[in-house]
Amino acid sequence: MDLSGANNVSGVVGVSGLVSIVVSLICIALAWWALQNLKLDLFIRHPKSAQGRLLQLLIAVVLGHFVSGFILDYMTWSQMIRYMF
Repeated sequence: MDLSGANNVSGVVGVSGLVSIVVSLICIALAWWALQNLKLDLFIRHPKSAQGRLLQLLIAVVLGHFVSGFILDYMTWSQMIRYMF
């Protein structure tokens, strides 16, 4: 029985998962870095408290998730273009 096709598919899926994780973490880190410049004291009473930092982290995760979703979708769409011709 030839398992080279199955190994190839599992390798592609593994690389795709790894790329998704890395892109997501990079986008979350960039969102966190960008949020450091935001004046949260206009919206939060104590932005340096644990609750303020947690809110900032959650906002970074949400923003990073949306940005990484866009980047990963764009990468997938650009790879699909080769099947047009």
